[in-house]
Amino acid sequence: MQDKSDHLLLSLVEEFLTARATRKPSPHTLAAYRRDLLAVARLVAEDPATPLPLADLPLSALTPRTLRSAFARFAAGRAPASIHRAWSTWNSFFTFLVADGVVAGNPMSAVDKPVVPTPPPKPLRGERTPEELLEAVSRVDRRQRDPWPERDLAVLALGLCAGLRLSELLALRVGSLAGRAGERRVDVAGKGGRARTIPIEPELDAVLEAYLESRRRRFGARTVGPDSPLLVDRSGAPLRRGGLQYLVWSCYRRAGITDRVPRGAQLHALRHTFATRLAEDGASASEIMRLLGHASLATSQHYIEVTAAQQRAAVRANRTNRVLGRLVGLG
Repeated sequence: MQDKSDHLLLSLVEEFLTARATRKPSPHTLAAYRRDLLAVARLVAEDPATPLPLADLPLSALTPRTLRSAFARFAAGRAPASIHRAWSTWNSFFTFLVADGVVAGNPMSAVDKPVVPTPPPKPLRGERTPEELLEAVSRVDRRQRDPWPERDLAVLALGLCAGLRLSELLALRVGSLAGRAGERRVDVAGKGGRARTIPIEPELDAVLEAYLESRRRRFGARTVGPDSPLLVDRSGAPLRRGGLQYLVWSCYRRAGITDRVPRGAQLHALRHTFATRLAEDGASASEIMRLLGHASLATSQHYIEVTAAQQRAAVRANRTNRVLGRLVGLG
């Protein structure tokens, strides 16, 4: 095993980030990796017992003791989810160093991490809200400077009928839509490098074809090649993160449903609506896991458990149950 224990930590961090970049994560993910690594490393360097400039910090300074101390200070004032994410980043970093023969073992097992409960799903509220949203957006809104209902409907349909994440939508290419009629699919570059294929029903296929045809009319056939980004803005440039978020929110506003969108779940509410309806219609946790690209079956199971709880609450609210309760002495 090659001994690099005295190599500077920052150079090894750059090696790790370069290796991670080959998996094609979003720029935001790479930035989060760097931020978490540097934040804890800075606390190790500032340890009162052995203060060092961060640029001079050797890998050998990262012992279980110094890491526990640094994470204890890092945790102050931060949410459990942020601490858990930083722990996972450091765990991946040391796993990379072990695999590369830089260190003999991963010290992160000696550092406690908080248990982060799975947040509840945040679908759009209201039984017919998804249908109202699609119907409103499919109509030309003359108040818009340059309306493009075909594009807007395609974005919402991919969220509601395929459950794609924001980063997955942005990564789609025209060639991601594949297969012959009746067997159409969308090939998705998922989170953590987990690729998956989602079947496309004829209705969604028709929406996407109408969008691409409208795009050909706007910008010409050469702009709709297989390697072209699937989603573009009104000037034909690839949609960016902020532009896509604004597009979805403006669709909510035009449909008059902003009060039915859970806080902090603008585009994700479409994905959660897709998953919740799958669960309501009887899909298994393994089917939901495959379609949504979850890393854990427990995450997919959560949709089924929440749906079951909602169904039981609805049954409990039935007035007939209350009458029955009085008849048998339970009311």
